[in-house]
Amino acid sequence: MKKAIFILIILLFAQVSAQEKLLFWPKGEMPNSKILVSKTKKKKELAELKEAELFAFLPPVKERNQKSVIIIPGGGYSKLTYDEGAFQIAKWMNTLGISAFVLNYRLPTSTDLIQREIAPLQDIQASIKYIRKNADQWEISPDLVGVVGTSAGGHLATMASNISKDYTELKGDWSEISTIPNFAVLFCPVIDFGEFVHKGSRESLLGENASSEKIAEFSMQNRVTEKTPPTILFHNQDDTAVPPMNSILYFKAMITNKVKGSIFIFPKGGHRFFVTDKDPINENWKKLCADWLFSMGNK
Repeated sequence: MKKAIFILIILLFAQVSAQEKLLFWPKGEMPNSKILVSKTKKKKELAELKEAELFAFLPPVKERNQKSVIIIPGGGYSKLTYDEGAFQIAKWMNTLGISAFVLNYRLPTSTDLIQREIAPLQDIQASIKYIRKNADQWEISPDLVGVVGTSAGGHLATMASNISKDYTELKGDWSEISTIPNFAVLFCPVIDFGEFVHKGSRESLLGENASSEKIAEFSMQNRVTEKTPPTILFHNQDDTAVPPMNSILYFKAMITNKVKGSIFIFPKGGHRFFVTDKDPINENWKKLCADWLFSMGNK
């Protein structure tokens, strides 16, 4: 009986350890914030953060490879749907030996912000710096840090991939660390803020009366260059929330700029890619993604 209780305690400790909460901004250095009290909207959806945070999901050291990913949940830039859209993907990444860090970023709708549209970008940039700075601690490579974005999180992942300006305002040795990820995985990503826009995401990030210049600036197919990291995109043809043309436009820009990558559009599945998908066609995203991730860092 005592042995069984001891084993249970060990298992519980291991589970908690695998989901360590990390505050990645150096104390007192998080920019663009009035530091308000956090509020929770729903059990699985976060509506406002006092401070951005990472949740670490680490595979056993013996099974761990050098790759890591920062998973960016969606939610239309008005909430964070971090359970199936992030935590489950993180656990799946661990089965591939990949360390995963789920980012709960500040939302542009938060009353805590001074400049709404750059807060999510500041958080993803700072989290990339943090993972690279502390890579030795987790026995991973600072040169194999990717981003995984779902829906509006995909938009933020492409912002990190294509905006080279460092908005973190971090000084000292922090300033020497790149904010550009080494690769990107996008699920049903919000890309276009024009014709194929997800209006909720655009209005949350830029407000209701965004100028044509701002719309073009934040339509991420316009920001792709030859320096954009390798990217794989997954979308469903019947996605009515974020039309698959978003992924097509981004991949077209990748081709134009000779960026390595892949795109897969499945006939059905709506606005989701879950680890628990059982559709005989759609569930193939896991093998396709795993094979592509394996190629990252391999010559």
